[in-house]
Amino acid sequence: MKPGFKYLFPVMMAFVMLSWSGCADPNAVIDKNIEIVNNNWAYTNKVKFEVKIDDEQIPYNLYLNLRVTADYKYSNMFVLIQQINPNKHSAATRYEVKLANPDGEWLGDGSGNLYSFQTPFKTNYKFPAKGTYIFQIEQNMRDNPLKEVSDVGLRVEKAVAK
Repeated sequence: MKPGFKYLFPVMMAFVMLSWSGCADPNAVIDKNIEIVNNNWAYTNKVKFEVKIDDEQIPYNLYLNLRVTADYKYSNMFVLIQQINPNKHSAATRYEVKLANPDGEWLGDGSGNLYSFQTPFKTNYKFPAKGTYIFQIEQNMRDNPLKEVSDVGLRVEKAVAK
């Protein structure tokens, strides 16, 4: 190895790492997706996320992230989202996500055989207290397992005034 390269390489790596960290969305508290094994989402496979809220005074927007294959056979999906507060109080709500128009045209962003959806389920929501919240998402369709679901995720972001 040349002597100059020995010192230049660590500097270049530090620059790259700093550049990547600067690209993160400063409003996002969490934006995470979990892959569904074999694209078969069973009732018992509840997808779980922990979200740490440091400021209960500001509003947040909460989104459900879904990714399905082009072989998904429905134009919608029903999910149950359970929110468990730091005091262990729990509440679940059923949501319907529209995935396609009646003519079969997908509403999400397509890439190859996958279609991605990001649907708000709570907007300008103020958490009741600081602390760690747990969100559990489960599919609530008749099929078990629900086939051709690739990923399920959650995004929580600070609501910004526009």
